Amino acid sequence: MKIAVVGVTGMVGQLILKVLNERKFSVCNLIPVASEKSVNKLVTFKSKQYKIISIEDAIVLNPEIVIFSAGSSISLKYAPLFANKGIFVIDNSSAWRMDMDKKLIIPEINANLLRKEDKIIANPNCSTIQMLMVLAPLHKKYNIKRVVVSTYQSVSGTGVKAVKQLENEENNVSENKVYPHQIYKNCLPHCDDFTENDYTKEELKLVNETHKILDKSIRLTATAVRVPVEGGHSESVNVEFEKDFEIDDIKRLLEKTAGVVVQDDVSKNIYPMPIIAKDKDDVFVGRIRRDFSQEKSLNLWIVADNLRKGAATNAVQIAEFIKTNFL
Repeated sequence: MKIAVVGVTGMVGQLILKVLNERKFSVCNLIPVASEKSVNKLVTFKSKQYKIISIEDAIVLNPEIVIFSAGSSISLKYAPLFANKGIFVIDNSSAWRMDMDKKLIIPEINANLLRKEDKIIANPNCSTIQMLMVLAPLHKKYNIKRVVVSTYQSVSGTGVKAVKQLENEENNVSENKVYPHQIYKNCLPHCDDFTENDYTKEELKLVNETHKILDKSIRLTATAVRVPVEGGHSESVNVEFEKDFEIDDIKRLLEKTAGVVVQDDVSKNIYPMPIIAKDKDDVFVGRIRRDFSQEKSLNLWIVADNLRKGAATNAVQIAEFIKTNFL
């Protein structure tokens, strides 16, 4: 199978190659794609070196699947050019997520919606993916009415320049900053740009993508915070259900959910943390407890590696589904 990765030199692009290798995805010909400044440089995949080419050249080579991780503007311009040739496009940016004609897919939840004619498939936002991996089975059994989520998002979610800013500030080096304030020893209630209603785009993604993937009737409000952690997003999630529940039943249900790991033994200080989730594909959930201030309500703490299940792994899982069902 010929598979192209657009944005192959970036943090997520490099991780896509790693995940393809780890999951033994059948690739007979890798087509690495990046910006003009990277063309003709080499990338290594499965002990073999491949020369980076331009996106225009990649279109001519007719890969069966192309995974985009190069930003919305690139995807909006080039994804249709691949799709028009019958090539499956999996896009990591926000470009197509809320397009009514495009599917927004978390394979464990809604891969069954995909059809062979779906040529552009959107990967949800990293924060949405980890939250819904936990909420989807609970919604199916207890019917979620309302969600209040506060995120604690690592700097890797912004990109390599943000990781560099954190490292520079820790080492007292003054260079260009990605964030409007210091992130080292600080927290910024500011993920992505602010919109006219004073919510950030990141906060609205959690709302809109939950409605599209899970249920439009769920009332959801979010506060997204950037924290001085290099990798791994954490979320404090309060959920109100229509049906009542027992905590033990909630835990048993989540323990049976593919891709979810329950870490919840406070007597032994066991609960999810970004350092535990690092380099893992699972979503971790703990601090599972009843909210005594509101009937039929639950508190959860959800953690995942935002670059893996939140981006690269989810995209590769979509590619696996396409390969199995449509190619």
